[in-house]
Amino acid sequence: MLSFLLSRLLSTLIVILGVVTLVFLLIHLVPGDPVQAMLGETATPTDLEALRQALGLNEPLLTQWFTYMQNLLQGDLGHSLYSKEPIFDMLLERFPATLELATAGLLVAILLALPLGSIAALRKDTVWDNSAMVFSLLGVSIPNFWLGPMLILLFSLMLGWLPVSGRENILSLILPAITLGTALAAILARMIRATLLEVLSEDYIRTARAKGLRESAIVIHHALRNASLPIITILGLQLGTLLGGAVITEIIFAWPGIGQLTIESIQRRDYPVVQACILLISLSYVLVNTFTDILYGWLDPRVRYSV
Repeated sequence: MLSFLLSRLLSTLIVILGVVTLVFLLIHLVPGDPVQAMLGETATPTDLEALRQALGLNEPLLTQWFTYMQNLLQGDLGHSLYSKEPIFDMLLERFPATLELATAGLLVAILLALPLGSIAALRKDTVWDNSAMVFSLLGVSIPNFWLGPMLILLFSLMLGWLPVSGRENILSLILPAITLGTALAAILARMIRATLLEVLSEDYIRTARAKGLRESAIVIHHALRNASLPIITILGLQLGTLLGGAVITEIIFAWPGIGQLTIESIQRRDYPVVQACILLISLSYVLVNTFTDILYGWLDPRVRYSV
């Protein structure tokens, strides 16, 4: 297990180094002069040169990279060009909201997908199975930018049950979580169904039935337990996706998270903040997937022994 853990951590460090380098190059890959893009066409040469020196863009590229890495290790992401606030403090203020939304969306997905996928597998080729698969098809097909406004129209404007937007209380989280979790629930339900169908045909399931065990005990203690490995993998991958893919949902519901901060910074041409937001989302995705990989190896010894 130790060698498996060390190999995964080493791979993660290499990936993080690559991600940090790509994010660093972001500002240098902007078409034209990034300083001109930040200040606009009316900026004077003096202003352009002052900002270029403030961002360190007048230094050689390799020197800029070393400086960026050094500042990053110290937690220094620079300051916002718009508000002059430290970017690290801005991310620290916004990230809990995104994490809260992603976690709630994942919980909604699990609560929807687990019973739907299980029923579809246990009642294969029945109306239950067909209904669950129709839900999965709709969940994958309906985009967030349509589902979100429809939920607002129904539950906020017509029925008046839930807030339209913002992050005031637990009720404000319900509609964004449903919007974000529905698509994942559709994917997860299909995965649970396919995995359970494969597990339910194994010899040990037939042996458990021959011993007279209750069907519920067989499904919970044997089938779902052995079907959990690919499901955990999908959950880990999708949690990373939720952390980075909540941008549209945050904009629709005015949710004060990293996604909304990214869009606001793009509109203000606040490129240092955009750079930091992309870095945070990328690192979150890498770290979540690394944790999933380690958990998978802990649950399945075959993965560890193959290293």
